[in-house]
Amino acid sequence: MAKGLLANLKGVDAFGKTTDDVKIKTRTGAFLTLVSAAIILSFTLMEFIDYRRIYTDTSLLVDRSRGEKLSMRMNVTFPRVPCYLVSVDVMDISGEAQRDISHSIRKMRLDSSGKEIRGSRSTQLKNEVERYTDDLPSDYCGSCYGGLEPASGCCNNCEEVRTAYVNKGWSFTNPDSIEQCKREGWATKLKEQANEGCSVVGRVRVNKVAGNIHLSPGRSFQSSARDIYELVPYLRDDGNKHDYSHTIHELTFENDDDYNYRKAKVTKEMRQRLGLDDPLKDTSRTTTKSQYMYQYFLKVVSTHFRTIDGQVLKSHQYSATHFERDIAEGGRGDTPQGVYLQHGASGVPGVFFNFEISPILVVLTDTRQSFAHFITSTCAIIGGVLTVASLFDSMLFATTRALKKH
Repeated sequence: MAKGLLANLKGVDAFGKTTDDVKIKTRTGAFLTLVSAAIILSFTLMEFIDYRRIYTDTSLLVDRSRGEKLSMRMNVTFPRVPCYLVSVDVMDISGEAQRDISHSIRKMRLDSSGKEIRGSRSTQLKNEVERYTDDLPSDYCGSCYGGLEPASGCCNNCEEVRTAYVNKGWSFTNPDSIEQCKREGWATKLKEQANEGCSVVGRVRVNKVAGNIHLSPGRSFQSSARDIYELVPYLRDDGNKHDYSHTIHELTFENDDDYNYRKAKVTKEMRQRLGLDDPLKDTSRTTTKSQYMYQYFLKVVSTHFRTIDGQVLKSHQYSATHFERDIAEGGRGDTPQGVYLQHGASGVPGVFFNFEISPILVVLTDTRQSFAHFITSTCAIIGGVLTVASLFDSMLFATTRALKKH
């Protein structure tokens, strides 16, 4: 049985015979070899570039980070409102209110040409006030002139008298009749600053709920559950026209990760690469009317960046629309777009940023093809090109041989 099987296989070639088109050297074969090598190198290079390229996948989740805080970073310039008339206030739907924020906001006085006045990086006139109070007796206790007294019961400088007036719900209209203000020369200083501008730079810490941040004239106070604004100094006819024309150089919402220098740098690079720039950057609005109100409506979306090395960076992005109106027109008025509107007569001149928090969390994940995928694709390219080239060479060789025989 075994001998018969061996006899049958004796004439069989286990490896097959090499075809003539492989054994015979031809110019066409050489040309196809060079073309195949060029194609293999090109495709392999393209596959390597694709392997090194970083792709960003986007996914949407429900944002569960309620109750946290976020920061709003701003840089806004007002060319025709002095710093003593600019107040930064924050209110939200949780009932929290921050009035006349100064601990994280820096106000810089600008001259009529828009240049910063040296030595003016302070809020109000505090540096000079401290110098005046140092000369007072140790037992000095100034009167608050009927205003709401602080815990100490004394108003030793003009700023404290002004705060007592505002807390009482009174307007601080005549500093010349107040001893502390006369001693500090407030009236003279206010006249000197009347034609100046102001640059507001800093961060405002807010709750992660709907609210608004407004930059308005004077100081605000609450009376009978209503917010009242000290507008008399702003609207006073002192020979200098005040209005809330402004330029927004920067306005971004930041997470706690943005306070870390390294994380903030990576986040900034990812924002630039993905085109997530500040939508209000370098926005300018101009008016010649004192009683003019600007409103910006911001939709804030929590955003997480997942880098290629597995690092998770928390940040925010937002979209913005704006609306403006002349509040001196009362209940009726036309928008700049020519739309006729009827609205309430209430309104305050200034710039208002009304923000709303989206319930959606956007996760942007950087991904890259695996090395195994790159090797598999490279092998497929080499095998596919060589197979097609050999088939094409066989067809050309057989065709040429058949034509020679005829």
